[in-house]
Amino acid sequence: MKAFVNFLKQSDIFYQLTPTQLELVSNLCEQVTYQAGEIVFKENSNSKELYIITQGEVEIAIYTESSNTNEEVVIAKLRRGQSFGEVALVDEGLRSASARAAQKDTSLIVIHREKLIMICESYPQLGYRLMQNLAADLAMKIRNTDLRIREQMLYATQTN
Repeated sequence: MKAFVNFLKQSDIFYQLTPTQLELVSNLCEQVTYQAGEIVFKENSNSKELYIITQGEVEIAIYTESSNTNEEVVIAKLRRGQSFGEVALVDEGLRSASARAAQKDTSLIVIHREKLIMICESYPQLGYRLMQNLAADLAMKIRNTDLRIREQMLYATQTN
């Protein structure tokens, strides 16, 4: 449990949680290990877990239609301390991308949505801080995506 607390402390989504709050969350954590190329979850699958990388790398990929073929494109590579799957905390919709281990022995902390939501409801200060951090994390990802789209559009107009 102590090892989980140390990793939770390093993750932006659990920023400024008290030691007691981190301990509560650590009790929900499970550790899972994947080998290189192994799928963590597929695009369009159900969404119910949050993941934090403790070792290795994870590639986030989407499928695109290119010349009548489905091509997988890696849109992000995540490393130790980074989280993914956080939209599952907001809703239980379908995954918008796939995730797979990029290195052998990639270790992840898995936190199930229903357990984390129960803790947030029981401890409103923890829930407030977690949701505030989640909103900041998602806002940053939206801004980065917006910048990438703008760059692509600018590049496309300059090459035409």
